[in-house]
Amino acid sequence: MGEYVIVSDATLDLPIDVIRQYDLRIISMGVDIDHIAYSYHPDEREIAIDDFYNRLKAGSVSHTTQITPAAFMEFFTEILSQGKDILYIAFSSGLSGTYAASLLVMDTLAREFPDRKIYCVDSLCASIGEGLLVYNAALKKEQGMDIDELKGWVENNRTYLRHWFTVKDLFYLKRGGRVSSIEAVVGTALKIRPVLSVDENGKLVVLSKIRGSKAELDLMITKLLKEGVDLASQTIMIGHGDNLEQAKELERQIRDKGIVKDVIISKVGPIIGTHTGPGMLAMVYMGVKTE
Repeated sequence: MGEYVIVSDATLDLPIDVIRQYDLRIISMGVDIDHIAYSYHPDEREIAIDDFYNRLKAGSVSHTTQITPAAFMEFFTEILSQGKDILYIAFSSGLSGTYAASLLVMDTLAREFPDRKIYCVDSLCASIGEGLLVYNAALKKEQGMDIDELKGWVENNRTYLRHWFTVKDLFYLKRGGRVSSIEAVVGTALKIRPVLSVDENGKLVVLSKIRGSKAELDLMITKLLKEGVDLASQTIMIGHGDNLEQAKELERQIRDKGIVKDVIISKVGPIIGTHTGPGMLAMVYMGVKTE
């Protein structure tokens, strides 16, 4: 079996220890905070996640930039030059042009490295959804799947990721066009929180609205029990944007029920956090859509 590496991008929001354990290669992404540009890496070398949320709460404004074809060319070339093949699992094409940018360099690299395999796969996921897909792919690689088998596995299983998340401040979603100005004002005043997911095209969708922290946790556990497949063998992921206390409470309730193999809690970094703001809570698992 040819040697290969799994590559993803900094939207995947996996803990750095998991990234290092499975030798995942992560391409950094750009975030601009108050007109100062940073390159966000999962090891937080240029901007710490906690600092990012503190700055948002203090009134800073952030914007993100996608990975350029030139950045892909440089990153991929270094790996291919080492005699390794590449399976790149990309941020959802329904939310970004990142995947499309990766495809622009494939023909050139294929000519420069005719003996190497370069696969770019659209995850149709974001944040910890992308992270869980990459994590499960890393487990399959560790179990002996070759790159062609794993590419097929990712393509066949990416739509089984079930994403559920809520946000506390609707103005971040309003800026991204996900809710209207009136919804943002009224919802924030009444502490109404939208329940969001990712559809089969990898696009963000608002499915319902709830009020209160308890309702958030109840909804997520209900969805997990209703949609989860073979939960006893699953590691699921909980993500949060400066909301560790609620994430730990959700973890506690799930562990108390004894329904999953394991739970990973991860911080949501500034690439996704720019669009969801402080207070975001998310949960992702493998399952089937029931409604």
